[in-house]
Amino acid sequence: MRPSTRQVTGGKLPFNVYCLFLLLAFTNGLSQDYPFRNTSLPWAVRVRDLVGRLTVEEIVVQMSRGGAGPRASPAPAIPRLGIGPFSWNTECLRGDVYAGNATSFPQALGLAATFSTDVLCDVAEATSIEVRAKYNDYQRRKIYGDHKGISCFSPVINIMRHPLWGRNQETYGEDPFLSGEMAASFVSCLQGHNPTYIRTNAGCKHFDVHGGPENIPVSRFSFDAKVSERDWRLTYLPAFKRCVQAGSYSLMCSFNRINGVPACANKRLLTDILRTEWGFTGYVVSDQEAIENIMTYHHYTNNSVDTAALCVKAGCNLELSTNELKPTYFYIIDALKAGKLDKDDIVKSVSPLFYTRMRLGEFDPPQHNPYSSLDLTVIQSEGHRAISLTAAMKSFVLLKNKDEFLPITKQYNTISVLGPMADNKYQQIGSYAPDVMPIFTTTPLQGLSKLSKTVKFAAGCSDNACTTYNRSEIQKAVNSTDIIFVCLGTGPMIENEDHDRSSMELPGKQTQLLLDSVNFSANGVPVVLLLFNGGPVNITWADRSDRIVAIIECFFPAQETGEAVWRVLTNSGNFSNPAGRLPYTWPKYKHQIPSMINYSMTGRTYRYFHGDPLYPFGYGLSYTTFNFTNAWLNPIIEEGESLTVRTEICNTGALDGEEVIQIYLKWLDTKEDMPIHQLVGFRRIFLKSGETLSWLVTVDANSMAVWSKAGGFHIEPGHYKLYIGSQQPEQGRKVPSNVLIREFKIIPKLS
Repeated sequence: MRPSTRQVTGGKLPFNVYCLFLLLAFTNGLSQDYPFRNTSLPWAVRVRDLVGRLTVEEIVVQMSRGGAGPRASPAPAIPRLGIGPFSWNTECLRGDVYAGNATSFPQALGLAATFSTDVLCDVAEATSIEVRAKYNDYQRRKIYGDHKGISCFSPVINIMRHPLWGRNQETYGEDPFLSGEMAASFVSCLQGHNPTYIRTNAGCKHFDVHGGPENIPVSRFSFDAKVSERDWRLTYLPAFKRCVQAGSYSLMCSFNRINGVPACANKRLLTDILRTEWGFTGYVVSDQEAIENIMTYHHYTNNSVDTAALCVKAGCNLELSTNELKPTYFYIIDALKAGKLDKDDIVKSVSPLFYTRMRLGEFDPPQHNPYSSLDLTVIQSEGHRAISLTAAMKSFVLLKNKDEFLPITKQYNTISVLGPMADNKYQQIGSYAPDVMPIFTTTPLQGLSKLSKTVKFAAGCSDNACTTYNRSEIQKAVNSTDIIFVCLGTGPMIENEDHDRSSMELPGKQTQLLLDSVNFSANGVPVVLLLFNGGPVNITWADRSDRIVAIIECFFPAQETGEAVWRVLTNSGNFSNPAGRLPYTWPKYKHQIPSMINYSMTGRTYRYFHGDPLYPFGYGLSYTTFNFTNAWLNPIIEEGESLTVRTEICNTGALDGEEVIQIYLKWLDTKEDMPIHQLVGFRRIFLKSGETLSWLVTVDANSMAVWSKAGGFHIEPGHYKLYIGSQQPEQGRKVPSNVLIREFKIIPKLS
């Protein structure tokens, strides 16, 4: 655990103690420079000394230059104090984004499908190492600006609440518990575990009640998310609270309003909840141009002075503008003159920025910081490429496997590889991805070519939109073939930031391409469907068709796509037996999708959906089978106690493989409006064929809490039900495994 950030603000330290520290520093001759550079002093003393030396004008410009663009980034140097420029605008979602060569890891939604915090940790750590190595090189060459720093605008932990939202792929899915655990692992491993320094700092976004629309039916820049207190507390806030608990140094406030109040000017959100309730002492950065939007899109204020004062008072420390010559926070000066802010407000606001920079090691001798030695040799290292490959394989979800067609165990005389995603390096990587390095990137076509010496390839479409479709090309490619692989999906061209999907249908003529691959090929030739997408698409026909023998959801696997596809299809090597699980509910029909602009959770996600989906949350098949036995838990616990659960799991199939244990809680006695059931524990484990393992997990007491508007979160005495298995309880579509059901009782705490 890193030291608490509660020591960040100078005001937290009594003034006489602060003076004593400085006196001792000077008396001992330790401060050859300024005290803020004296590594023997406490962080709070150093921060207070540094900030105390800044003029009001210097503070204001530091709070105004969060990027993006050459006029907005970096925060300028302060030469008289020997402080250099600092770049805040860096993207680290799953690799060093927009910063040249870097290892590209699978998109976040695919990482969520691994149901593995270990995978998230490996990806975050590798990303952070490469980001820090590039930063060291930029510093050496005195290059500054966007995407050249070590403060990350990552991870994205908004809930995937609508299947057509353009940014679903950047999230960890629809469940707040899963998202929170994944976020905590990412934050911890991105920042590193050194007791003194952080490698890079995380920034969880977008805070809060943010999850579409981007542009359909209205603009995200002006949208007002109307949310009930129950849904806010039970769905939209929990992952961010977990992010804070994990030690994130930053959060990013979102574009939208929340019940009429813009997020970046929302005192209840940024101060009352974030700081007072949760104890956060880091910094909040605005989304890009979100502060200007308070005037131009929301019309919540009508001048820059009031807007700047409102946002600072609410708790937004840093403005991220778009290359503005005079961003809104420049008007803090006028707000001070008008008495709408005082100096203590801006000193308090700027202090977490410099505390973060101190913990990153900016003001200390480089030899003190173990991360200062990282160099460019780590970029695309063999170890990082192996992490990318493993993460990709672990992210694949086997949705259908008719008559156990997979894994493939033979070579074919002729194979056909079809579709716009078959050989599409950019689209297979998804949005917010590092630059593609062709030498380290493989496509499905390249991977599948290992299955035969004769490969027939036809994209069929000119691009992913597939408005131009060449049917004769497909007909020719499936003639006289032994097996057909159809690679379909969306990619950033179809779903992306600022671009929602208007339909759940496959883009353009892609469905026709799939139908033609079946109809034009000889009867009995198997067809394998590989999907590359974020949000779900309509594949109900493929799910029912006897000719489609297997369906795999691949998400956006990034640079190792082709190699990962080949290994999983053939079960070649470690982690090649698929064990990914859907991190969202896959609807069957259009009418099952609520309105994008309705933020009520009624009918959304497995927690509140009563219908029959095509594929449920947590669903995924394997090449082997598992059986759960001997589940045990304490049948009676006191309120506030955690619950220890033990179970045994056996790999009853012929192949080694991984299973994802899922534990769900159901409230039986409460009168509060709680979810149908809630994921409260998960673990991905490996078992050899025939092996049995015992697994122990603790269900935290907070996971059992109910929310009532009158009393907040509390534990209710009463009866509860726990489901232990590899799937959701009571779901219509089953995996070939079992679910154990146990009940327990919570009694009032004994005095």
